[in-house]
Amino acid sequence: GASPIMAHSPEELYDIISIADAVVINIGTLDDRWIYSMEKAARIATQLEKPVVLDPVGAGATRLRTETAVKLLENRSVKVVKGNYGELFALAGEFGKTKGVDSAIKDPDMAKSISLEVARKHNVVVGMTGPIDFVTDGKELYSIASGGINLEKVVDKVTGLGCIVSAITGAFVAVEGPLRGTLAGIATFKAVAELASEEAKTPGLFHVKLYDWLYMIDGNAVKEKVIVKKLL
Repeated sequence: GASPIMAHSPEELYDIISIADAVVINIGTLDDRWIYSMEKAARIATQLEKPVVLDPVGAGATRLRTETAVKLLENRSVKVVKGNYGELFALAGEFGKTKGVDSAIKDPDMAKSISLEVARKHNVVVGMTGPIDFVTDGKELYSIASGGINLEKVVDKVTGLGCIVSAITGAFVAVEGPLRGTLAGIATFKAVAELASEEAKTPGLFHVKLYDWLYMIDGNAVKEKVIVKKLL
């Protein structure tokens, strides 16, 4: 398990990061002060040798979001960037491929190529989520898929799932390192979401079942529900 705390004030960042095992920077809410805090958090995490996971929420929807995410990547503090197809396409220079915080892109072949491009360009591990998830450090490349028919129907109607994935990824990265941690975190969430979708066909109930399965999930359930393939 993991115990999260949401710290936004620049004045407390050093104290919080000192006791943290990983730092997740989520750009879901942006203004000048928050951007300053994010940049400061990344610097402190690097100083204290804590892994940083970046969730570029809504990158591609506005230039501010895209430019903020790119700047954080260019500072070389980020070890993992986790986003959906549209957000990662934006980080590769394909502006305008995101609608709100949701991806307008569903093409796994394009996604696979873009994930490698972003990983190599910024020297990070990329966790790209979508109908098929991809995880890569620019050398190794993995796909994560599920066989369920209900999952995509439900998750398309629920906002905020990506933020949960990022938090879970941060917990795994703190223990397993950037590549293995990202792979394990995203695979675990995929299994949890698949199990929840089998019991819930509506968004509200899905949220309830999601938290239940986050509590109950184990390694055997992950192996049963998701297919992880090494592509490179």
